Amino acid sequence: MPPRKKPAPRRIFPPPAVQRRLLAAAGKAAARSYSPYSRFPVGAALLTAGGTIVSGCNVENSSYGLTLCAERNAVVAAVAAGHRQFRALAVIGGRDRPARPCGACLQVLAEFCQPGLPVLLACHKAPFQPEVLTLGDLLPEAFHLKP
Repeated sequence: MPPRKKPAPRRIFPPPAVQRRLLAAAGKAAARSYSPYSRFPVGAALLTAGGTIVSGCNVENSSYGLTLCAERNAVVAAVAAGHRQFRALAVIGGRDRPARPCGACLQVLAEFCQPGLPVLLACHKAPFQPEVLTLGDLLPEAFHLKP
């Protein structure tokens, strides 16, 4: 018997006005990036289930392995503020095409988010026409331990 195919992630995207607010917050966070080595600023903004927007930016270190990505910084800031459920993520990074979250960031997001989490990706170059995917599109086989 062939293996059962997983259902596609449920796609519920925020309204355009909310998308614009998320992208604006991600852009402001990117402007605060500490990226003197790569010169590749990235900003991320998470929309919590309660409607709060929590942002983060990449913070580099001369020991590259200690660099913190914008997406993980946003998740950590949100969790530290007591948020555990999220409705959308926006990421601004890249010059000619949007940067995508790295595997480590996607796995951290998968710890708190469903595969249907909308992920808006935009680059710094205007216009901010985002590419809209889901967490499941970007990380179709996330690792999970059963508690």
